[in-house]
Amino acid sequence: MHDHACCIADALSHLEAHCAANGLQLTPVRRRVMDILLEQHRALGAYDILARLRDEGLGSQPPVVYRALDFLVRAGFVHRVETLNAFVACSRSGAGHAPAFLICRNCRTVIETPAEPSAGVLAGAAQEAGFAIETAVSEAEGLCAQCLGSAA
Repeated sequence: MHDHACCIADALSHLEAHCAANGLQLTPVRRRVMDILLEQHRALGAYDILARLRDEGLGSQPPVVYRALDFLVRAGFVHRVETLNAFVACSRSGAGHAPAFLICRNCRTVIETPAEPSAGVLAGAAQEAGFAIETAVSEAEGLCAQCLGSAA
C-alpha cells in the first residue's frame, strides 16, 4: 500500500538535498509549491497552485507561482503536462530521464512512466531524417484503472 506521507517526506528531503548539493535556494514558496503538487498526486494548473499560495499568504501574483514552477521544472522535480496545461510532481525526481504521461480523461489523474525517445519508432524516424532529438513530450489520454473499474 502507498504511504502518502512517507512519499511526500522522501520527495521533499530529496529536493532539499539536491538544492543544498547544488547551491540552489529552496525558498518557502518553492518548497510549498512542491508540497502542494505532492499532496495532490495529480496535475494542477498554475492558477490552482496560486490560489492555495494566496490563501496561505505566500503570494497573490502569477509570477510568484510561475517562478517557483520554472525552478522546480529546471531542477527535474516537476513536469509540465502539455495536454492539461498543468504541472505534476516527478515520480522519479531529478533530471536525466524522459517520461511519458498517461492522463485519465475522467478523473485527470496523471501517471508518469519511463519513455526513452532515443529508442523505438520516434528514434528511427529521427535517425532517418537526420534529426537529433533533444527533448520529446509523450502524453496519452484514456481511462485509468479506477475509472475503468467504475465504468464496468
